[in-house]
Amino acid sequence: MKVTISRKAHFNAAHRLYRKDWTMEQNDAVFGKCNNPNFHGHNYELIVSVTGKINPETGYVMDIKDLANIIYEEIETQFDHKNLNLDVPEFQDLNPTAENIVVVIWNKIRKSIASENDLEVVLYETPRNFVTYKGE
Repeated sequence: MKVTISRKAHFNAAHRLYRKDWTMEQNDAVFGKCNNPNFHGHNYELIVSVTGKINPETGYVMDIKDLANIIYEEIETQFDHKNLNLDVPEFQDLNPTAENIVVVIWNKIRKSIASENDLEVVLYETPRNFVTYKGE
């Protein structure tokens, strides 16, 4: 019997979508106002879900407090109130699109989740725009 547990979190961050090897015109054509040289921000919402078998001794898939701590340490402390392009090493050479952000988050959390459990991360950039990553 497999069950999915989920934890919601949030962080506020700024970013700029652009490619260093493109002209400003190319960046504007592809990324529009998200290419603002002075950056722009989002109030990101995050849902992290872990699916696995229920431990018969504890009744847990995993302790939700442990999941909350992983999210706090790996994501909130490193992303919240940061400029993703400038402050987060993973985005020094990676365009911080929602798609790339969700993969980075998944990779950071995955290392702390038991290998027999599945991990899914949903990242809301706005209330209507979100991405999901379940690993490859």
